[in-house]
Amino acid sequence: MKTVVSGIRPTGKLHLGNYFGALANFRKMQHEHSCYFFIADYHSLTTHPTPNDLHGNVKQALVEFLAAGIDHEIATIYVQSDVPQVTELYLLLNMNAYMGELERVTTFKEKARKQPENINAGLLTYPTLMAADIIIHKAHMVPVGKDQEQHLELTRTFARRFNRMYNHEFFPEPVAYNFGNNLVKIPGLDGTGKMGKSEGEGNAIFLADEPEVIRKRVMRAVTDAGPTQPNQEKPEPVQNLFLLMKAVSDKETLDYFEDQYNHCTIRYGDLKKKLAEDIIRFTEPFRNRIRELSADDVYLRKVLKAGREKASESAAKTIREVREIIGFTEF
Repeated sequence: MKTVVSGIRPTGKLHLGNYFGALANFRKMQHEHSCYFFIADYHSLTTHPTPNDLHGNVKQALVEFLAAGIDHEIATIYVQSDVPQVTELYLLLNMNAYMGELERVTTFKEKARKQPENINAGLLTYPTLMAADIIIHKAHMVPVGKDQEQHLELTRTFARRFNRMYNHEFFPEPVAYNFGNNLVKIPGLDGTGKMGKSEGEGNAIFLADEPEVIRKRVMRAVTDAGPTQPNQEKPEPVQNLFLLMKAVSDKETLDYFEDQYNHCTIRYGDLKKKLAEDIIRFTEPFRNRIRELSADDVYLRKVLKAGREKASESAAKTIREVREIIGFTEF
């Protein structure tokens, strides 16, 4: 059994793309490996140093994680700031991280261009905090997106550098968790690319969305003028709607609209109405569970207390050993 670490920022809501993509694999992974899932509240401050409601954002992230099927009795779910050993390791890693390598990180340069008034030290040292999050549990694997690959490579660099500097094979060099063909990509509603909140809220269907919101977003989805000859290839925006339907509708419904398209008799309005209702039906259990969890602060505190204790036990052991290796010992 390997150790896997993954974090989520408390700055957004989970959408269907998350559910069928990474979260589907998280649900499977938690039964196969020792998993640590954390809510990265420190990380969120690098771009939002004065959040309007940090506590509320953390709660929303926790609630949606649980509603989407992450089991706190199997995996360890915790809040980053609840484990102070993370920041101690972050400090120690920063002592051996170099300005040049941090300034070359692509995401740092992009964020610096986008927020020139807020190029803070936390933004620069984001990779060392991410490294601390991962190696504090001596992780072997990390699920990462394309935009995080450079950060993971730096994590490997910091782990290797620590081992070399102190002549001690202590930290594993974590590798990317490869979902392979299991990673399902759900398209967005704007006609191009995958579903994601970075493309605008109108592009995504969120698990907590109310039925009327879902209907409006689906009805605004991009299509074309319709097929002009039988069995013609679908343009990307139309294909995207069929992919969404494949994910949430039954086979009979999908086959019906495929047949309508292939015979040039399809009415996109009818397809969208049916798709919207099927999405509403599919997401109803999540909406109900989100409401239920959001109202139960006692249960949420219990979940985070258990997660904090499990994560702290692992982190404290790592820090004790790191301090001894470096030379921080009691007189």
